[in-house]
Amino acid sequence: MQVRSLLQGRDEVEVLEAGAEGVVVLEQTPFYAQGGGQVGDRGELRAGQGHFVVEDTVRQGEHHLHRGRLLSGRLRPGDRLEARVDAGRRQAAACHHSATHLLHAALRRELGEHVRQRGSLVEPERLRFDFSHPQPLTGSQLQAVEDRVNASILADTPVQAEVMSRREADERGALSLFGEKYGEQVRVLSMGGGFSVELCGGTHVGRTGELGLFVIIAETGVAAGVRRVEALAARAALDWLREQRAGVEGLGRLLACDPEQLGPRIERLLEEQRQLKRQLRQAQTQVAQGGLSSRFVEVGEVKVVAERLEEVDAPALRAMVDRLKQSLGSAVVMLASGGGEDKVILMAGVTKDLSRRLSARSLMAEVAGRIGGSGGGRDDFAQGGGGDADRLPEALEAVPEWVRSGLDAKPVSS
Repeated sequence: MQVRSLLQGRDEVEVLEAGAEGVVVLEQTPFYAQGGGQVGDRGELRAGQGHFVVEDTVRQGEHHLHRGRLLSGRLRPGDRLEARVDAGRRQAAACHHSATHLLHAALRRELGEHVRQRGSLVEPERLRFDFSHPQPLTGSQLQAVEDRVNASILADTPVQAEVMSRREADERGALSLFGEKYGEQVRVLSMGGGFSVELCGGTHVGRTGELGLFVIIAETGVAAGVRRVEALAARAALDWLREQRAGVEGLGRLLACDPEQLGPRIERLLEEQRQLKRQLRQAQTQVAQGGLSSRFVEVGEVKVVAERLEEVDAPALRAMVDRLKQSLGSAVVMLASGGGEDKVILMAGVTKDLSRRLSARSLMAEVAGRIGGSGGGRDDFAQGGGGDADRLPEALEAVPEWVRSGLDAKPVSS
């Protein structure tokens, strides 16, 4: 290989010194430049004492730009050197590129011929494939697509690349990338005895069996009518499955059961958790009830409770309001919980004998409004909340006066 030119930034230079970052342009190159969704090759260039590490390869016009850093020696235009592509990385990328072709074909067979590629990313570690489809794929559809790809892998058929005219490619039914411009001569990749036929200039495996294994790890939407599948092939798929197995085995050890018993075991634990939550809520209600029933102020013959409680959820708070109404006789109750980073929860209750003059709904509007919130409900019960917890003490202190004003007002005629 011979150096055609050297670049630093946008400027062409006559020499690249050790330690410098730059771009090497060769007369010919074995490196694949980023394109068609596949990332560019990495590797190294050596010329005597010169050692240039290629960190990426991109295309500019008809030239390949080898971007990287010169670790030692120096390079000049005209130098002859040896180019070494990172073969392991290239092979891993090739596996994922071939997998995208099989995935595209499997999606079209499973979902319909409206499926067309809308974008892709092919890396040594994974693949990402965007395609046209109006709705999320079901679990059974994803499994069927995965099965079709793995069936092609197990068949271990040759991957054939042929250069032909665009007309001949169209006659063979070769798929082309949406929006891509092609010349008169195109490269056609065939896999699985016609299972997949596409135009492509990327690197690929020699036989489908080299992919070893294919697993779909995610399916999401990226735009209206466009879905995305993320998947792994070859060693990346095997490593992922081993991680999943290690995670399942770890859960089994944590829960003291065999992996196949994890489902029933977790269901039992969730049910126990639900029962404990119910018991805790009942205990919280009873404890708070015992304290709150004696912490009231009397406005005339009406007992008024307006308190803030810590870490009580909405169902427990509502139960406390109901029990206080039952135990206090003629009563008005306003309870609050939360604050800090959480929204304040408010529950208000008024006993039936007072609800025509002192509406819980009106009380809620008064208190919630003071803390920047709102609420609603009935005359005997209302709920709401607000975000300004700093003003909550002042809002609760105003409840007895609100009751007094309501009692002093002219009664509503029946």
